[in-house]
Amino acid sequence: MPISFSMIVLNSQLIVAVADGVPKFDVARSCKLDVAATTGLSVDQSMKNCVNDEQKAKRQLAGQWSKFPAPSRASCTSQESIGGTPSYVSLLTCLQMGQWTR
Repeated sequence: MPISFSMIVLNSQLIVAVADGVPKFDVARSCKLDVAATTGLSVDQSMKNCVNDEQKAKRQLAGQWSKFPAPSRASCTSQESIGGTPSYVSLLTCLQMGQWTR
């Protein structure tokens, strides 16, 4: 069954719309892995601090996402996908550093 041109255009717009939003990361998993690799504070306190930091960074990203250039968003998001422990704090840092270098 042939795909019509209008279907291709519609689907490409849906992909762009999804890519224009802040990505969804499993911060509980990422924090759990990060806390397991560190020492110092209790596990519960470290986990709580990590999740709080991630939620704060996600809120900042939600408010600033459209202000970052699309190529920077794509590049930083793909970098966060490497290694299996994506972080909103790290993503925000990457995007902010990209602004400083321009």
